[in-house]
Amino acid sequence: MGSASPDPIATDILIIGAGLAGINCAYRLQTQAPHARIAVLEARADIGGTWNIFQYPGIRSDSDLHTYGFAWEPWPYTSPIAEGPLILSYLHSCVAKYNLDRHIHLQHRVERCDWSSEAKTWTVRVNDHSEADGAGAARTKVYEAAFVVLATGYYDYDEPLPTTIPGLHERFQGKVVHPQFWPTDYDFADKEVVVIGSGATAITLIPNLAPTAKHVTMLQRSPTYIHAITNRSPADTWTLSFLIPKRVKQWLNWLYFAIIPFYQVTLSLRYPEVAKKTILKHMADQLPADISTDPHFTPRYNPWQQRLCLTPEGDFFKCLHSQGGKPAKAGVVTAKIETAIEDGILCEDGQKLKADVIVTATGLKMLFGGGIPIRVDGELIDPAKHVMWEGCMLNDVPNLMHMLGYAWASWTVGVDDTAILLCRLWNDMQKRRQRMAVPTYAGNLEEQEKGSWIALNSTYVKKSSFPTTLTHAAGPWKARGNVWLDWIHARFGSVRRSLVVS
Repeated sequence: MGSASPDPIATDILIIGAGLAGINCAYRLQTQAPHARIAVLEARADIGGTWNIFQYPGIRSDSDLHTYGFAWEPWPYTSPIAEGPLILSYLHSCVAKYNLDRHIHLQHRVERCDWSSEAKTWTVRVNDHSEADGAGAARTKVYEAAFVVLATGYYDYDEPLPTTIPGLHERFQGKVVHPQFWPTDYDFADKEVVVIGSGATAITLIPNLAPTAKHVTMLQRSPTYIHAITNRSPADTWTLSFLIPKRVKQWLNWLYFAIIPFYQVTLSLRYPEVAKKTILKHMADQLPADISTDPHFTPRYNPWQQRLCLTPEGDFFKCLHSQGGKPAKAGVVTAKIETAIEDGILCEDGQKLKADVIVTATGLKMLFGGGIPIRVDGELIDPAKHVMWEGCMLNDVPNLMHMLGYAWASWTVGVDDTAILLCRLWNDMQKRRQRMAVPTYAGNLEEQEKGSWIALNSTYVKKSSFPTTLTHAAGPWKARGNVWLDWIHARFGSVRRSLVVS
C-alpha cells in the first residue's frame, strides 16, 4: 500500500471512467462549462471502456454509430454498425482532436468516495498504478471535488454474471470461455463449440467463429428476436456523394437513425402483436428449411421487452445455411441444460451436444457505479434503496451524477442528455454561488410503486441491484422514456425540479 499524497488534489468536477460516457462528459464540460476544473480517472491502461475490454471475435456495436457516436464529432464511416477496434480508433481520434487527453489520468483506480455536507465536498481516494513503486505497489492519491460523475457503465468489468451449470468446472474436460475474458491466443480451428446464450454477444460470436471452427451450436433456453439489417448508411450513396457536402450527409444519417428506430420501437410497444408477426416472418424468411421458427425463433415475450439483436447483412442467419453442398457450420438447439459431461452438454430432453469448447455468453453482471463504495457523511449508500432523479442522480445524495443511457435507443443519447444537464446545473449554481444540490422527494417514498430504471426484463436486469424509478410519478422521478422529450428537457427544461440547492 502506497503512502497518501501530502496534499489533496483539488478539482471542481471529477469524472470516473474514460469510456464513451466519460469522454463525452469531459467534452461537454470543456466547451459548455469552460471555467470548471475537471479530471477524468480511468482504472485501465487505455481509454475506451467496453471497446477496450471486450476482445472476442467480431465484437461490435448493437446500435448505429451515427447516434451511438458523439453528437459533436459525427461518425465518419459508411457502416452504421462497426466492430470494436474501429470504434476504439474513433474514440482515440476524438480525444486527440479536442485535446481531452489533458484531463485523463490512466491507471487511476478509485477506491472510495466520501461526501462531507459540512465541507460540501467529495473526497475521493485513488490508487495510482501508473506510478507504482519498484515493488509494484500503487501510489495513493486523494482528490477533492465539488461534483463526482460516475461514467462507469452499468456492468461489472471484473466479474461476469455467474453461470450455474452442474458439472461445468468439475466434469467437462474441454475449455470454458466467457466473452468478457476472451483468450486471444486460443485457436478455435476445427473445434466443436457450444455457445450458451441467445443475446447480442452470441449472435455476434457465432458467425465469427463458424468459418474456422468445426461446428458451432447456439444452445438457448429460450429464443430472442433477431433483425437483419443492411450495414450501410442511407445517405452514403454514390449519387448523394456528389450532390451534398459530407457534413450534410452525416447529419442526414444521424437524422435517419434518430427518427426511424424511435418510431419502430414506439409502434412495436403500442402494437406488440403486429410487431411480433412482422419480425417472426422476417426471421422465418431467412432460415434454412431444416430449422423451424418454433421453438428456435419464437420468443416468449413481446418485441422490446428485451433488446432486439441485430445481425448486419444477416450474417447470423447465413451461417445456418449449407454452403456449396457442405453442411452448415452452425446450428441452434433450444433446450434446458441438465449437466455438463466430459465431452459436452447433456440437455434435459436427452440431447447430447459434443463440445471441445463451451462459451458462456449468458449476460453481464450489472453493477452501479463500478461497485465503488459511496458514503454520505459516513453512511454507506445502498443504491437499491434509492430512487433516481432525472435518470442520473440518487435521492438524498448530493452532487453525484451517474451516466446512464437508453435500453432501446443508443446509449450515448441518454448520457449526452445527462452531461448537458450537468453543465447547465453547474453553471446555474456557479452564478448563484451555490455548492450543494440534493434531489429530494417531497412525499413518502415507501408508499410509491417503484420500477426499473431500464424497461427490459432480461435476466441480467432482473438480477441487478440498481436504483429504481417511481412507476407512476411525473416529473424528474419517472424513468426516461421518450428520446425527443428527454432531449428537449435536458437542454431547455428546469434543472431545479425537486432539487434542494444551497
